Amino acid sequence: MTVRILLADDQAMIRAALATLLGTRPDFTVVGQAEDGAEALALTRELSPDVVLMDIRMPRLDGLEATRRILVKPAPPRVVVLTTYDLDEYVYEALRAGASGFLLKHAPPEELLLGVRAAADGGALISPTVTKRLLSTFTQQLPRPVRPPAGLDRLTVRERQVFDLLVCGRTNAQIARTLSVAETTVKTHVNHALTKLALRDRVHAVLFAYEHGLAPPSGENGEASSAT
Repeated sequence: MTVRILLADDQAMIRAALATLLGTRPDFTVVGQAEDGAEALALTRELSPDVVLMDIRMPRLDGLEATRRILVKPAPPRVVVLTTYDLDEYVYEALRAGASGFLLKHAPPEELLLGVRAAADGGALISPTVTKRLLSTFTQQLPRPVRPPAGLDRLTVRERQVFDLLVCGRTNAQIARTLSVAETTVKTHVNHALTKLALRDRVHAVLFAYEHGLAPPSGENGEASSAT
């Protein structure tokens, strides 16, 4: 299946570079380019892309508000946030609005391709070196809840173990090795945990954990990024 991608960035050179990179993949096609959030909204309605690569800081309508407006529509595309800054408060808000992860513009090309593929497949990209700092910074300002979040008690012991490792940024393969189970079993537990907690994907599981005081202290996160 060909993944249809819309690029939204106010810098023409960035859009051109992204289009060239994505064009190296036979299963990716760039169907449109927008220079601000308002144009991204219009082209999303017109072109129905599968994935929108969305810059945050753009004129007229920024990427955060554009992401919010796109994701409240029926059957929206997946939105992956692009940013120059790894500690951009807008990125955190975009994730809370429903974006499927974020990528730094200077990230390695393979990471960007992986992020687009993960989003297109219904998953999300978590980069621990960036996500950890971002979430730690902005969730420290959130009040800790008095009661455990709804749905947490519905997880089985194994689902909770998998969830805790997921929040640490572990991939399914790493979780499988840690728990000595098959990777397919881990994927099943992940899906069950996300469903019971009404979470969209792994990125939002991490947000959920930080917001409810379930995430490990700074420095205890896992070693590798996860995308699924």
